[in-house]
Amino acid sequence: MKNFKYLLLVLAVAFTACAKKDNIITVDNTKISAIVADNFNLSVFNTALIRTGLAKVTDQPGVFTVIAPSDDAFVVAGFRDANAILSADPSRVSAIMNYHILNGSYEFNKLPYLFNQEIRSANGGKLFVTHWVKGGDTVLTINGSKVLSQNVKASNGFIQVVDRVLEPYTHNLVVEAIASDRDLTLFYQALQRAGLVNTISGTGPYTIFAPNNAAMAAFGLSSIESINQMQPAELSRLMSYHIITDRRFVYDYVLSTGSTNKSEQTMLDGNSITITLKPNPQIQGAFNGIELKGTGNTSVIQLIKQDVLTGNGVVHTIGSMLKITQ
Repeated sequence: MKNFKYLLLVLAVAFTACAKKDNIITVDNTKISAIVADNFNLSVFNTALIRTGLAKVTDQPGVFTVIAPSDDAFVVAGFRDANAILSADPSRVSAIMNYHILNGSYEFNKLPYLFNQEIRSANGGKLFVTHWVKGGDTVLTINGSKVLSQNVKASNGFIQVVDRVLEPYTHNLVVEAIASDRDLTLFYQALQRAGLVNTISGTGPYTIFAPNNAAMAAFGLSSIESINQMQPAELSRLMSYHIITDRRFVYDYVLSTGSTNKSEQTMLDGNSITITLKPNPQIQGAFNGIELKGTGNTSVIQLIKQDVLTGNGVVHTIGSMLKITQ
């Protein structure tokens, strides 16, 4: 009888041990969500993943490609730390984060050497990737931002770390972005008077260097009345000098400009402007922006706002008019 009780005790202990073993939860530290959580430079992105529920998505078998802005990139975008993500508008955080998740495996360095190739995020938004070779080095850009760490391998996809938060576009057309900007109302009126609205409403792509209201006023176009007093043909010639039939982010110029640090850009009217790279004072030999100069400008023109993406192009706001003649 004692032996029988002893046997029952052994079986009970063994069963309990097996039950506990079956209940052990194992964590796969090779999944995208785990790798992001373990990277100190992606702490803000990790907080945003968790807040939006995308951490659970990127913990699935996938395959996914995640574009992860660094913590410094979030600071530049106005999110100083993880707490800023928690207190931000949930709809904006969700829109931004979903724009950074791609279905499928994308090793951007294996893409063809084409300019701003279109890919789609998981929520259908357009992103534009360029595979550059400059000075013998491979440089990858997404929407004009630089890929800092490429093809970080996870068991369910890849992570691409970028130096800027990618803002999903809200306008399908460059002209819609211009019309919605309070600082570009005079430029929009001039485009209408010049008959160029239909032109830049096509599939494009287009890049617009849009003078702000102060620039238009300084040129003498300070009101709708003064704009309407100018002949449409003359106004069309002037406005066309601010339009490019291509999609150009600022960093595209940095990567495509040669050793002189200057390049020429042909505009819609057939004339050219000069693009000059602006040195980065903190990093020797690096550049962090561009300046413009028309053939009739006596001084360079600064960008006020840059890289506003739309479905058919990019809008940059500038602080002076591009002039063809003095």
